[in-house]
Amino acid sequence: MKLLRTLMAPVLLLALALPAAAQQASLSALSKYLNDFTTATGEFTQINADGTISTGQVYIHRPGRIRFEYNKPDTSLVMAGGGQVAIFDSKSNTGPEQYPLARTPLSIILAKTVDFNRSGMITGHKSDGKTTTIRAQDPEHPEYGHIELVFTSSPIELRQWIITDDAGSQTTVVLGELNKGGNMRPSLFNIVQETNRRQR
Repeated sequence: MKLLRTLMAPVLLLALALPAAAQQASLSALSKYLNDFTTATGEFTQINADGTISTGQVYIHRPGRIRFEYNKPDTSLVMAGGGQVAIFDSKSNTGPEQYPLARTPLSIILAKTVDFNRSGMITGHKSDGKTTTIRAQDPEHPEYGHIELVFTSSPIELRQWIITDDAGSQTTVVLGELNKGGNMRPSLFNIVQETNRRQR
């Protein structure tokens, strides 16, 4: 018995020295995290479907507004506002490509009220002990694609998302620390103003 205690002592000390694994964040807690802020800014790294990498600044203004400004020399821009998503290609002068926001998985996190407990919305919910990952879709239109959201668990912070669109193409966005709060000028999310500015 004494020998067993001697052998077990280092194991017990190691167990005490390791930090406790964070628990899987609940869907209610993740919903509350998103609902608790209106505006946020931060840096992002984007991994595109073709493997290329872009970086820039993201501006979030819930509900329904987001802006991805890419670092120079890239002058591309992606914004959502007025119920539309607009993609401004730096190589095109014909105006942005536009889609209804409701037809993209981004609409899930930009909704006025996020409710991950809604029936049929969450199709995956897991934790690796450090992060919690959920897979969400529009329960009424799963054909629009889905979004995987990765949150740190303690404290809860959104760190990454992977969007799979209706064609199966994937885009990964890795977020830096989000700075929440503060005012944002409406023109950041005004597609018409941005279109006019670029065509001058």
